[in-house]
Amino acid sequence: MPGAPQPPSLHLPQRVSDLSASRAGDQVTLTWTMPRRNTDKMLLKGPLEAQVCRRDGAEVACATAGQVKFAPGADATFTETLPTALASGAPRALTYFVELDNAKGRSAGLSNAAVVPAGAAPAPVGGLHAQMRRDGVLLEWTPSAEEGSMKVRLVRTLLTPPSKEKEKSGANPLAAPPEPVEQDLLVASGATPGRALDKDIRFGESYAYRAEHVAEVSVAGEKLELDGPLSAPVRIDALQEFPPAVPTGLAAVATASENGAPAAIDLSWQPNTEPDLAGYAVYRRDLAAAGESGDAWKRISGAQPVPGPGFHDANVAPGHGYAYAVSAIDQEGHESARSAEAQETVPGP
Repeated sequence: MPGAPQPPSLHLPQRVSDLSASRAGDQVTLTWTMPRRNTDKMLLKGPLEAQVCRRDGAEVACATAGQVKFAPGADATFTETLPTALASGAPRALTYFVELDNAKGRSAGLSNAAVVPAGAAPAPVGGLHAQMRRDGVLLEWTPSAEEGSMKVRLVRTLLTPPSKEKEKSGANPLAAPPEPVEQDLLVASGATPGRALDKDIRFGESYAYRAEHVAEVSVAGEKLELDGPLSAPVRIDALQEFPPAVPTGLAAVATASENGAPAAIDLSWQPNTEPDLAGYAVYRRDLAAAGESGDAWKRISGAQPVPGPGFHDANVAPGHGYAYAVSAIDQEGHESARSAEAQETVPGP
């Protein structure tokens, strides 16, 4: 094409612009996206060498931390264990850069800066264990003397692979959204030392928990988080083995037979709030059947749970007294203990 001569391409890969860094204990992990094109906007071919370097504090020189290779467009990661000099002492800035080289060792320059704090990390969390409760997973660990001034991060990992039924339910807009595979749960400083309750679990799943101390440090006028090492994981299967709460507020009201309608006793109670509640079972004993103690308890509500907090008992006799109790049943068939009884006498004819 007619025009002024153009200089030959240097085939320089584009600079990395999304470098990020995190530190846990003595481990620093970098992540970034490899470019797909060079500075002339042409597609890159073959793996590219990435030089990783870091600056300690106010130093000008960028010391080599490592070298890795990745394909164009790949999600790149780099992890290094800090040397003792960088993993001890007072907090200070540790700045990382990535530089991509072409086949002749030339680059378009350093990436954006990613800063983590250097210095001594918080002590590891010890004695972590998990216990299943009705309202979630109770996590406990050995509290440290520094815990009042720092936070604890719990890292929860979903171990249960998604089933085909769960994948199909994802197309249902009314179905619960899928759980993230990994999730951070932050326990704020000043909370109950050495314990936390994870209520955001789903029964039937399996989880692994790890914990780390998180200190907030000031580096060059900027607040940064300095994470301690992650503890060994503890696994727990979130099995629903707990019966629902015992129903409360049971009341019984009798109505006499009139205008051809049979006598009856109507029951009502406070509804339970468990999300997996299936219903209730109603029990009765005849107070006149066996002296003062009354008859034995008998279930009168049938095989299927009563869906709501109310029951109409029309199988009563005028002049007889009855005692009632109700229990709650979940979808797994676990039944609570019976409630406090309520007594009522049917008016005579």
